[in-house]
Amino acid sequence: MCGIVGYIGKKHRAQSVLLDGLRRLEYRGYDSAGIAFHDEKKVISCRAQGKVAKLEQKVLKTEKEGVVGIAHTRWATHGKPSVRNAHPHRAGKIHLVHNGIIENYSLLKKELEKKGHVFTSDTDTEVIAHLIEQENKKYDFEHAVIRAAAKLQGAYGIVVMHADEPQKLIALRESSPLVLGIGKEAFILASDASAIVSYTKRVVYIDDGEMVVLTPHEYHVENMERIKQNKSEEILQWDEKQAQKEGYAHFMLKEIHDQPHSIADAMRGRIDVAHGTVKLGGLASVSDRLRDIKRVIFVSCGTSYNAGLVGEYMFEEFSGIPTEVEYASEFRYRTPIVDENTAVIAISQSGETADTLAAVREAKSQGALTLGIVNAVGSTIARETDAGIYNHAGPEIGVASTKAFTSQLVILALFAVLLGRQRSLSLVRGKEILAELAKIPKQVEAILTQEKAIKKLAKKYAKYENFFYLGRKYNYPIAIEGALKIKEISYVHAESYPMGELKHGPIALIDKQFPSVVLAPKDSVYDKTLSGIEEIKARSGKVLVVTTEGAKEVKRHADDVIILPQTIEMLTPLLAVIPLQVFSYYVGVSRGLDVDQPRNLAKSVTVE
Repeated sequence: MCGIVGYIGKKHRAQSVLLDGLRRLEYRGYDSAGIAFHDEKKVISCRAQGKVAKLEQKVLKTEKEGVVGIAHTRWATHGKPSVRNAHPHRAGKIHLVHNGIIENYSLLKKELEKKGHVFTSDTDTEVIAHLIEQENKKYDFEHAVIRAAAKLQGAYGIVVMHADEPQKLIALRESSPLVLGIGKEAFILASDASAIVSYTKRVVYIDDGEMVVLTPHEYHVENMERIKQNKSEEILQWDEKQAQKEGYAHFMLKEIHDQPHSIADAMRGRIDVAHGTVKLGGLASVSDRLRDIKRVIFVSCGTSYNAGLVGEYMFEEFSGIPTEVEYASEFRYRTPIVDENTAVIAISQSGETADTLAAVREAKSQGALTLGIVNAVGSTIARETDAGIYNHAGPEIGVASTKAFTSQLVILALFAVLLGRQRSLSLVRGKEILAELAKIPKQVEAILTQEKAIKKLAKKYAKYENFFYLGRKYNYPIAIEGALKIKEISYVHAESYPMGELKHGPIALIDKQFPSVVLAPKDSVYDKTLSGIEEIKARSGKVLVVTTEGAKEVKRHADDVIILPQTIEMLTPLLAVIPLQVFSYYVGVSRGLDVDQPRNLAKSVTVE
């Protein structure tokens, strides 16, 4: 949540670099935006409520450029979206942007007010600027930043600029992502590599408790004790083109259409059909421990949690390991029972999800094997878990996840086969699963050829304000994901249930104005699902069914039908979710909404 950018270089281009970075980070927050840059005479600051385009109009009017600056796009936590609450925040000569939450800001604010500090916003962030200003009365800029940080409780990624030191930027990190891009005669700081990739692919990931000091000529990283840290450079593995719309109306639609490729990339080089097994290089270092695992717990949030629910079915059926799925936000607040024979697997698109990272740290402290399934190379979860698997889905800009989710399902299927083959899964069954998995990209392409028909259905159903999403077994989690998607994108009320639970209360809501989206592939629970559809129709409910080729019976009861290619039961979620994504997208478009940047949401949830 929130996007931060900092730039320092030898050339006068701070304004353009910062604005470009904000545009690329806008999916992290779009309540307000701001920029401050030094033109070698003074600091020029502009802030605006709303999206980055409004800020850009203000900045262009200044007709100024600088060699150093900071910028921010906000997702509100403390204080409503407004110009006064937009970053950068200022205290005297200190200008600052911040991603995270300062938990003890109220106490700090009272202490500072007693010392004469006057606050002009409702944010927790402004406290940091005033703390640094206070410490700067006795200490130099760098030391003042360190002393101020020592008083903070919470999460922060901070970039600070001093009006009297136009040749310096300082940044700190504690539980909030921060990456340094190393360019030609320039350095760029950001909360996400997407703001950096168009300028350089050379990056350094800043760790918790580290401060980076930048000048136009060099950088150094030190810890809070002022001891310099040796940091290794890494090379970003994706390019600028991947973060562009490429002719699509929205990033979400582009990313839906990316899925034949992203699914193929998730399994590339990892399938050994001949031996009915899987090669996951990221797990090689813990292969012996995996053989001894007696229990698996998935910890995740949002869409990634739904992926974990599918993984639970896969792991238990094919590896025989008892598996649970936990909301990461709740995991550490009860008393989780884990030990060295437990694998706690964190699923996170960004690899920076605050709740999931906290769950990993709790599990690790209790001796569990911690593993990560993440899409962002070099992210905190990727670095802090014992081992892990990358999705290789490429950057996902649309706030509502699509291709990252399906890549997670691929990884979970591969992982289930790997664990199964270590145990009791037969060679024949392993080969069958992997052969069917290899067909999925082409089958997704076939589903996407139905886009016009699904768009037509979306327009038909866009008038409804309530939906049920229903499924059984492997497709119950996909019903949950489908309901989440239409809530995120269309602001429609949608509830998901296992089909068998419908008659235990929720069916009371069914009438002509309460349609149901039912997942009914021809699988082991097909007949049971048909019975549920008949119960809905008996109460005048409308039914849109997602089913598979050859399921003739369901057509007699459904109002509308979307047909999927046939696959094995465990892989039906990979196909069933695709039309639900397309459906949600076009319902949102039909309702005139911004599907890439839904209200109140941000892509990466880096605060609790």
